[in-house]
Amino acid sequence: MLLLAFDTATPAVTVALHDGRRVLAESTEIDARRHGELLMPAVDRVLREAGTVLGDVTGIVVGVGPGPYTGLRVGLVTAVSFADVLGVPVHGICTLDGLAYAAAVEGPFVVATDARRKEVYWARYEGPRARVTDPAVDRPGDIADEVAGVPAVGAGAALYPEVFTDVRPPADQSAAALAALAAVKLADGEDFLPALPLYLRRPDAQVPAGYKAVLPK
Repeated sequence: MLLLAFDTATPAVTVALHDGRRVLAESTEIDARRHGELLMPAVDRVLREAGTVLGDVTGIVVGVGPGPYTGLRVGLVTAVSFADVLGVPVHGICTLDGLAYAAAVEGPFVVATDARRKEVYWARYEGPRARVTDPAVDRPGDIADEVAGVPAVGAGAALYPEVFTDVRPPADQSAAALAALAAVKLADGEDFLPALPLYLRRPDAQVPAGYKAVLPK
């Protein structure tokens, strides 16, 4: 087994290679505006550090969000392209689940990433592999009662300390954790998500109200 994992649903452009037992190499850069520019060099760097080539990869692991449209699409399109060329499966995992798996938190906690527009993408967990709510997008003030007194991980939580009062690491997504989670799920025979973007709100660009198409007569 040789899993190439990456996630571009958050400002972290993160890539890792996992052999089913351990992480062989990883790279993470934080830049919310350069996903397309940074992802392929990071893949090359990780493969080179591990002393292998893309053709040796037996599976692709990709974070499917939730996340902003542009960054999220970079990772998913790359994952599907690699899988098609290599003839290997794509294993989609919720981005929040990767952060939860990396969290060293006992008992209930929440994961929150920055959704911009003064909102967060978030979900509640009972353990590193036990998400108990669907991913959602909300203004922090609107969920204050639901997250009160509960430990929180993720950069989104750190932005709103008045709501998330007990913020723990990690702040950013790690493809190493995503790959390790995928390896465990594969060993346990668990299902994965399809390599489709998990959008929780409409895109910024929309057809104006009252728009009329002009057709030739």
